[in-house]
Amino acid sequence: MLTSQKHLFSIEDDITYLNGAYMSPQLKSTEEIGIANLKRKSQPYSISPADFFTQRVVLKKRFAELIEAPNYQNIAIIPSVSYGTATVANNLKLQAGDEIVLVEEEFPSNVYTWRRLAKTYGAHIKIIQPPSEFKNRGKLWNQAILNAITNKTALVAMAHVHWADGTKFDLKSIREKTLSVNALLIIDGTQSVGALPFSVKEIQPDALICGGYKWLMGPYSLGVAYYSDTFNEGKPLEDNWMNKLHSEDFTQLTQYHDEYQPHAGRYSVGESSNFILVPMLINALEQLIQWQPKQIQHYCQSISEHTIDKLREQGCFVEDNDYRGQHLFGVYLAKDKEMHKIKQRLQEQNVLVSYRGKAIRVAPNVYNEKADFEKFLFCF
Repeated sequence: MLTSQKHLFSIEDDITYLNGAYMSPQLKSTEEIGIANLKRKSQPYSISPADFFTQRVVLKKRFAELIEAPNYQNIAIIPSVSYGTATVANNLKLQAGDEIVLVEEEFPSNVYTWRRLAKTYGAHIKIIQPPSEFKNRGKLWNQAILNAITNKTALVAMAHVHWADGTKFDLKSIREKTLSVNALLIIDGTQSVGALPFSVKEIQPDALICGGYKWLMGPYSLGVAYYSDTFNEGKPLEDNWMNKLHSEDFTQLTQYHDEYQPHAGRYSVGESSNFILVPMLINALEQLIQWQPKQIQHYCQSISEHTIDKLREQGCFVEDNDYRGQHLFGVYLAKDKEMHKIKQRLQEQNVLVSYRGKAIRVAPNVYNEKADFEKFLFCF
């Protein structure tokens, strides 16, 4: 059973950090690897041609293991979620009148790309709102998404959990519905993968795109994406030297090739060998694989459930367990509670959370303990 791992991080004792959905703290070991690899550039002769490729392969293999992807060659290294979604859009042709299904108040990087795509082809954006009432909110929202997927649907783009309040979506049922109408399913895993189990074998998404600096506990400006075999012959956003076939052979670089690396190898960003960030993300992924996302969910539930029960007794709304992440959830205040007063108390107590829409977004991880939630509850 997983226990507190706070000793592996550099969080000050007077800080209660319940804000992993904003940005994860860095493991001490990841920091050390980053510093060591930063220094390598001072001696560039220590970096061999093989080093441009070896760590990239390791990173792809580790991410493939985390998400249960059968072939690591379906993984691309990306700088951001927007780059990953733009790669998908770059390989789609829609028909006028097609529909793209999104959920209400999705993160902007998972909206702007699809709005542009819709405008290009005369397609329509269909936004699925949550119920106006809290009763059975998660269940009814999921059902509304399923009902919205029709023969007009070309694409469903969504997260596993909503970034603002952690509402969990039934991706397995949604995938079944999209397959029945021949629609694509594109998942933004940034707020879930690493802390919530995800299986490519089970869900079979067309793409899974993840920023690395949140629940993957990696550095900023580096992410990873899974692209299904649907995209094996697609067009990348850029033609860098590394996404071309035989680029590993430095003696033949001017023997220009039109062919790309197999599978998703064509979609990796230029300079994806990043000798500082790649080893850091590898280290973080290896730790997550050891902890296991399923155990992280159990741990987050064990340290937060008492506080959540007490908040509900006070009239606050927190989504039912079956329809939210244990690592990310929203607290909607009772009518007799004033947001500005609670926000002030949280600030005074050095309890760090986020505020998204009308919810207080709480995002714990293995560096938190029950005492952190007791302090959070005290502010109510």
